[in-house]
Amino acid sequence: MKITILETSDMHGFVLPTNFTERNMNLPFSMAKARSKMDERTLLAQSKGNIILKIENGDLLQGSALAYYLAKKSKSGVHDLVEVTNASGYQVGLLGNHEFNYGLNYLQSYVDQAAYPILAANVLNASGSPAFGPEYKIIETQGIKIAIIGFLTQYIPHWEQPATIKNLTFQSVVTTAKKILPQLHELADVVVVAYHGGFERDLNTGEPTEALTGENEGYQLLKECGHWIDAFVTGHQHREIAQHVLGVPVVQPGYRGAFVGEIELELDEDKKVIHSTAQIHETGAMEPSKEVVSIISDISKETEDWLDTPMGQVSGEMQIKNPMLARVSEHPYIEFINKVQMEASGAKISGTALFNNEARGFGQVITMRSILTNYIYPNTLAVLRLTGADLKAALERTAEHLERDEQGDIIFSPRFVTPKPEYYNYDMYEGIDYTIDLTQPIGHRIVALTFEGHTITAQEQLDVVVNQYRAVGGGNYDMFDASKIVKEITVDMTELIAEYLKKHPVIEATVNHNFKIIH
Repeated sequence: MKITILETSDMHGFVLPTNFTERNMNLPFSMAKARSKMDERTLLAQSKGNIILKIENGDLLQGSALAYYLAKKSKSGVHDLVEVTNASGYQVGLLGNHEFNYGLNYLQSYVDQAAYPILAANVLNASGSPAFGPEYKIIETQGIKIAIIGFLTQYIPHWEQPATIKNLTFQSVVTTAKKILPQLHELADVVVVAYHGGFERDLNTGEPTEALTGENEGYQLLKECGHWIDAFVTGHQHREIAQHVLGVPVVQPGYRGAFVGEIELELDEDKKVIHSTAQIHETGAMEPSKEVVSIISDISKETEDWLDTPMGQVSGEMQIKNPMLARVSEHPYIEFINKVQMEASGAKISGTALFNNEARGFGQVITMRSILTNYIYPNTLAVLRLTGADLKAALERTAEHLERDEQGDIIFSPRFVTPKPEYYNYDMYEGIDYTIDLTQPIGHRIVALTFEGHTITAQEQLDVVVNQYRAVGGGNYDMFDASKIVKEITVDMTELIAEYLKKHPVIEATVNHNFKIIH
């Protein structure tokens, strides 16, 4: 007897093969292509008489322009997106950290409409019970009992607005697993763990690959609980993983539906796993599922029309042609975003990031499309009251993301590109003047820091506006936390940018080069 487990994860609302930078794209990813690949693998598994499990592993509701439109503009909300997943035959789903971005009501509407249970065993409500659904699901078929338990990264309080997660407790995955897995091992023949989280250590050597904050606990989970686990499906890091780790088959299928993960388990007559394989399948060459296209086509067209709404104009050049250059030499788009944040908050100092390498900046006409494909997160803003020492520490942290290559050129540090690109954690500031010296050791790279003509002292009090993710310490900015927030702007940045453009329908592409980098 064999069991085939198919997994998707981190699809981020990319239902059709487009990143929305223009119309009628056919890029090598999407939920529609992943569905076609799952259907193909399902038919093959059925032809061999295998039991088939399908798992949706989280980070479904946020990330694309379509996902934003559904959450913010569409009258039907999450319905169309859930209709796509409901039609895909998943037996269980998970919550990802980005499921919380549009608030608990929106998240709950997904949970309520899903045709499959949403598992989050380590997310507890005020009474100590699972907050959103059962801890696990047991499927009994062909005389085999299969338990699937779902977990979510415990690190969400470091990213989300405190009000959004009020009365919720996010436990360590390992702590929760130790309580439940022994019981599941007794109740079921096969135990599958689905985790919206990833790995904190090298999969082969066990050496740490990141700060051991608890954001990712996959390696520790396998080390301490692997004897209870027959298959492990993961996500969150957007990595492409298919291998055995500490003897357990593991998959992680990338990002945006570019891959489908598959684990096959072979059981003996005593219903024990005697052999397993792990693989991931590219979806790019697949035709999009006709059923998915049919479900999403009307709302997708509505979204595309809305995205082409003109919002303002640019005087000068604000296109991003080289993302790395835009990070090391101030770019008009970055200065513009900081200006929006400063006007919305009243703060005199602002920090923001260029979130990924797909951002193109603005052409001569600014549309909703260009706003949303550059500013991809539904961030709100917060003003932090910081000491000069806090601000300097934050700049030292951002400076860690850069280094020199063998030729002495500035590059983004490989440790923040692999295993997951963290471009969104490198901040650029407006309202201060500062110099980063990459010839100096980490922690000592800020060699000049002034505000309004004077050198900032360690004790000086400064109000700084950043996005909410950063304000609560996201990105391992430990010098920031919710206790230092003195003001919150609860309108998300997309709306703030639109409002700014109403007041300033023609914006000047300017830079004041308030920061420089020595290398």
